[in-house]
Amino acid sequence: MTVEHLAFPGSTGTRLVGRLHVPEHRARGSVLMAHCFTCSKDLHTMTRLAQGLAEAGYAVLRFDFTGLGESPGEFAQTTLAHDVRDLTAAASALIERGYGPCGLLGHSLGGAASLLAAARLRTVRSVVTLGAPSSPEHVRRLFDAPDDDGPTVTLRLGGRRFEVARAFLDDLETHDLAEAVAELARPLLVVHAVDDEVVDVTEGERLFAAARQPKAFHPLAGADHLLTDRRAAERALRVIREWFDTTL
Repeated sequence: MTVEHLAFPGSTGTRLVGRLHVPEHRARGSVLMAHCFTCSKDLHTMTRLAQGLAEAGYAVLRFDFTGLGESPGEFAQTTLAHDVRDLTAAASALIERGYGPCGLLGHSLGGAASLLAAARLRTVRSVVTLGAPSSPEHVRRLFDAPDDDGPTVTLRLGGRRFEVARAFLDDLETHDLAEAVAELARPLLVVHAVDDEVVDVTEGERLFAAARQPKAFHPLAGADHLLTDRRAAERALRVIREWFDTTL
């Protein structure tokens, strides 16, 4: 397996930076990964899953959304709509590299973006969400006083504080995740940690309930939102790999 540096234009015109994991032999398919809100492509959750899927024969692209990790831009000015367009750009970059039909694997809010982006991407054959929310309302609860009229709002996540533009919350209200899931028309695997304290497992259950067949729900016992336990990450990898083996 080799790991290549990859850069391509994102939703705001700035460069998005990613890593393309190329399997040793001819790729059996490709997987595009979307990291969690305020995270990056280099979070252990992303790197472990990418390496494992590449070892299983898939070409895997993990990249940083605008303003995060190595990708320049103003994160505080981005919205979920920007993430959806970033994913569309990343899918195009995969196609340009010769990797056609792909699977989408989105973590947390990256999972929500993946569900919304799939409708725009004909190359997507299968979708996996990991610890994803089922509605904008859940995301709003992570903010301090979200109904204030100030130009920015404060997010509390994992013991850290982030300032984002109010446009982020306004944009959330324009997306209907339940409708996106109901109209997905692709195989969907919902993976969710039973003890997730950031996005409750009931959110994953709602995504699963809204989806059409073929679909599957896998509750991860002994895992947290970021799959910090390596054994939990390995269990998630096995389930995700088997899903893509079947549906891609």
